[in-house]
Amino acid sequence: MKIMDYRVNEKGYYGDFGGAYIPEMLYPNIEELRNTYLDIIAQPEFQVELQNLLKDYVGRPSPLFLAKRLSAKYGANIFLKREDLNHTGAHKINNTVGQIILAEKLGKKRIIAETGAGQHGVATATVCALKGLECVIYMGEVDIKRQAPNVARMKMMGATVIPATSGSKTLKDATNEAMRDWINNPVDTHYIIGSVVGPHPYPDMVSLFQSVISEETKKQLIEQTGSDQPDYVLACVGGGSNAMGMFYHFLEDEKVRLIAAEAAGLGVNSGHSAATSVLGKEGVLHGSRTLLMQTEDGQVVEPYSISAGLDYPGIGPQHAHLHKSKRVEYVSITDDEAMQACMLLSKLEGIIPAIETGHALAQLEKMELKKDDVVVICLSGRGDKDLDTFMKYFNL
Repeated sequence: MKIMDYRVNEKGYYGDFGGAYIPEMLYPNIEELRNTYLDIIAQPEFQVELQNLLKDYVGRPSPLFLAKRLSAKYGANIFLKREDLNHTGAHKINNTVGQIILAEKLGKKRIIAETGAGQHGVATATVCALKGLECVIYMGEVDIKRQAPNVARMKMMGATVIPATSGSKTLKDATNEAMRDWINNPVDTHYIIGSVVGPHPYPDMVSLFQSVISEETKKQLIEQTGSDQPDYVLACVGGGSNAMGMFYHFLEDEKVRLIAAEAAGLGVNSGHSAATSVLGKEGVLHGSRTLLMQTEDGQVVEPYSISAGLDYPGIGPQHAHLHKSKRVEYVSITDDEAMQACMLLSKLEGIIPAIETGHALAQLEKMELKKDDVVVICLSGRGDKDLDTFMKYFNL
């Protein structure tokens, strides 16, 4: 396949997946975005502001770190792309910085967002404070309890945090509430979706803003290894934005093996899982055709993961296409495997990763690596937000 096969087409589809399945009330918003986003992003003044903020505010480029003790354990050259070192502690800020500039160009005064682990909520509240815009964050009641430090951060930056109390009270439900808000406030409000999900053009727009991860990685690999072509690239997937950013500039290079780690929870077939690529069927979720976990009559199955950011019943449409076309290998990692991988990285390298990232790290246990192999793992976020979960799990 050529590169264009993995990208969005003019109708907003990746192969069989994508599109914009939205209520009539949202058509003006989505059409406005669809008709303008590429032109606005391409404007020199947009790019100057974006690059300046990424450099001076976010702290990019994020380092590509050769984890020597981890490499010695697994017998390969393992590099960590340190998105955890970004301002706010995760990759999410790459997207919110881009979308806040876009919202300003569109004349929007009010920003809404959904969040699971809270990292996207924090990143949205951050840029709203930077730009002086009203900010409303929808977050599942369950996630509000398990991610209390991030809720406090959002409130400190002036955001209003509204709990989603329906369904599983997690990310899916927060997304539903944010969509309802947007339907009721279509003129002055921009919805910053935090992952590569939702109606077109969101999956493409978010992946464009996150593609800075792989763009930097290629340059850094040349400096450190002499080649921009690793053997493996790994990332965790909930909706899939850090993975899409990490894979973006490697998609056309078939020699690079791309591996996406999903949350198997208590086990893929336990009934407490979020392993969409295994359990999912084709359907429509949050405005796009994709793979999602659903019952025989099309009701969304409640997902489960110990990591709030992977607790989502679907994947982005581009991921669904990459799965169906077999360009990316999707694997399932249990809570226990992810937690042990987090502890291992902490002890070997002095880096406490987000539990989400632990799913990608855990895949190392299942790979047969050679000593010359170059492996890049997207360290999507840091583990501060998960300390309470770590303390309970490991009796710390």
